[in-house]
Amino acid sequence: MTRKQRRMTIIGGSLAVLALAAALVLNALRDSIVFFSTPTMVAEKHVAPGKRFRLGGLVQPGSLQRGDNLAVTFEVADGGAKLPVAYKGILPDLFREGQGVVAEGALDASGVFKADTVLAKHDETYMPKDVADALKKQGHWKDDYAGKPAAATAQGNSQGAVR
Repeated sequence: MTRKQRRMTIIGGSLAVLALAAALVLNALRDSIVFFSTPTMVAEKHVAPGKRFRLGGLVQPGSLQRGDNLAVTFEVADGGAKLPVAYKGILPDLFREGQGVVAEGALDASGVFKADTVLAKHDETYMPKDVADALKKQGHWKDDYAGKPAAATAQGNSQGAVR
């Protein structure tokens, strides 16, 4: 075997091993990938009960109901459809009606989304208090920032947030 043939054999073998490793990793990750869906997409696709996915949309105003032992139910909508969500646990500080939310879990047999994780989304106008104070001091503060409520403020903490 010449040097060129030996080199091509080593390169070919290396590529085959690399392709096999990539295929094994992708196959292992296939089961753990969780897709993002809206209530309309869930209704159109007829998602099977028990299949895990992420549900995103807006919390419907007036739908939030708190129960015993941190149990919460609410509806998530995207303008076209809405889906009831049940969650047991502490909700994020930014969670409120009319706000964007992403919940991870699965549908049960009755069509209720059983979430085991709830994430509240904030808008792009979030700004730490220190940055807002610096903008005010420099004269670059926009009046439309001040008209919006604070996104997340801690009681007695100057590290709160301004929108």
